[in-house]
Amino acid sequence: MKKSFLALSIILGLSLNSALATEVACVDVQKVVNESKQVQALKKEQETKAKEMMKLVEKARKEIAATSDVKKKQSLEEKYNKELLAKKEKSDKDYSEKLKNIETSISNVIAQEAKTKGYDLVITKSNVLYTNKDITNDIINAVAIAEKPKQKAPAKKQTVKKRR
Repeated sequence: MKKSFLALSIILGLSLNSALATEVACVDVQKVVNESKQVQALKKEQETKAKEMMKLVEKARKEIAATSDVKKKQSLEEKYNKELLAKKEKSDKDYSEKLKNIETSISNVIAQEAKTKGYDLVITKSNVLYTNKDITNDIINAVAIAEKPKQKAPAKKQTVKKRR
């Protein structure tokens, strides 16, 4: 009985020791997202689309105000409402898809960095009170590298040997 208790204690001790050896890091995902060039470009794109929609609204208001026929006003209002709704829905859908792709890309970078640096667990900083393993800046740098367009290597110049 003492031998089985000793064996069980050793097994539990080893598994507890390996559990305590887990490498944990945290990352401020919101900061990474805000620093992302892709996210910044997406925000600018959304601002441009919003300005375009405001121009359309102003155009619609002027055209509707200039019309005196009640039926024609209603027809114009319906036309512009449908057009604006369609543009807004398309814009929102595009934005959501692009943002989802960016988030997936950032998650992949975090996973790759964790594997490369030997972390067993990476948690968001918003869920941590204290850590001495904040890898946010490393992730920001890795995301910046991942976002850079791939450059093709310059073509090698072929030298032609002159015959003498």
